[in-house]
Amino acid sequence: MATYQVESIGTVVGGHTRVQDDYQAGVESVIRFNEAYPLETLQGIEEFSHLTVTWHFHLARPEDVQLHARSPRGKQRWPATGTFVHRNHRRPNQLAISYPRLLGVEGRDLRVTDLDAVDGTPVIDLAPYFVEMGPRGDIRQPAWPSEMLAPYWLDASKRP
Repeated sequence: MATYQVESIGTVVGGHTRVQDDYQAGVESVIRFNEAYPLETLQGIEEFSHLTVTWHFHLARPEDVQLHARSPRGKQRWPATGTFVHRNHRRPNQLAISYPRLLGVEGRDLRVTDLDAVDGTPVIDLAPYFVEMGPRGDIRQPAWPSEMLAPYWLDASKRP
């Protein structure tokens, strides 16, 4: 297998303080770019409403990886599915992609909302979200992801 070394381009500051499955919406945080990158690397980003952010589950451990089929969130009402059918830290590289709304830019700080990463999360890559690069054609999925994720984007201020 090929291996790749990556370095974070920035860090999530503020926002969520602990890992949770649901109630991710309405929380503001900052993606703070490393000073190694010139400010001009962000030139024009403020014209976009959303970002594509690749980040690392830095609080996960290598032993969290599960290379077998299992029911999402351990709930038997959902079918056992393989490692690459889940979107969580149990995948081999423990990476995630999120699409937060960009609220503002101040120097190397990108103020965002609806980023489901926690304070201190390393950001591996970032790009503006282009509608044209999103899914093409009809989107198909089984019913269980919609059922499982129904509370995911509920407002965090309403968390029980």
